[in-house]
Amino acid sequence: MKKQILLLVIITFVLTNCVSPKIYKELEGKYSNLKQENRKLSEENEDLLSAKTTAENELKQLQIAYDEAIADRDKLQGDYNAAKANFDNLKGSYDALEKNSSASIAENSKKNRELLAQLEAKEQALADENARLVRLKKELEDRSNRVAELEKVISDKDAAMTALKDAISRALTDFEGKGLTVEQRDGKVYVSMENKLLFNSGSWAVGTEGRRAVQQLGTVLGKNPDIAVLIEGHTDNVPYQGNGQISGNWDLSTKRATAIVNILRENAAINPENLTAAGRGEYAPVATNDTAEGKAKNRRIEVILTPKLDELSKLLKEN
Repeated sequence: MKKQILLLVIITFVLTNCVSPKIYKELEGKYSNLKQENRKLSEENEDLLSAKTTAENELKQLQIAYDEAIADRDKLQGDYNAAKANFDNLKGSYDALEKNSSASIAENSKKNRELLAQLEAKEQALADENARLVRLKKELEDRSNRVAELEKVISDKDAAMTALKDAISRALTDFEGKGLTVEQRDGKVYVSMENKLLFNSGSWAVGTEGRRAVQQLGTVLGKNPDIAVLIEGHTDNVPYQGNGQISGNWDLSTKRATAIVNILRENAAINPENLTAAGRGEYAPVATNDTAEGKAKNRRIEVILTPKLDELSKLLKEN
């Protein structure tokens, strides 16, 4: 959090002193949108994981209670069977003694009444325990179904993202070995394009080959309207040496990200509300800046594709 606050202060200082009010307001708005989107995704992801953990814990507790209830019922059943066997033995003795002694009859009659009362109590306890078992079993089934629903939605989202990754890989197969990679991690798809594919040094104008790559990516995204698309611009740590139109690496990375967004917006099938552009400057490297090869990897555009969590949010609210 401290790092994010420091970055926000640096952004504010740089943009306030080096960018015109109009551009500053635009960048400030885009940065605010990015923060809100990031916060929303983080909160939704945390809610989902928390709900799943809670459901699993409740499922474990219900399973323990269910097992204990089964053991109690079995014990009551054993007590009932033993009492009934004793009653049957006494009844047999009673029948034999009835012929010989009125005193014995009276004594056995008293014992029989006591045993009958015990049997009735055991029967009632057994019925109550069976009713509790039925309730516990229903709760256990409900919790199991909830966990299964959550797992299915998560699994479907992962499968959809895997299919999206495969579709993008097929669409961009012509650009393999040209600084383009497609990865899936943490439930998202990352499309990374090194600047050598997209831009000339110090420029934010997309070249012919890079435009073709972005357009082909856009064709796939147009068929997946439920995907949030974050375009991040990145640079190495070499200070920008160009003309006065750019205030530094952060400004350059933002303009490059915006250039990619503008190409994607040419595709009418892509909802502009799904698009977000962000500049990260040199502050999110993927390799060392101590070598030319590392710097080349750091100069890149990353397109981060995230599934919308509307279905998961609805499921959480319903439960």
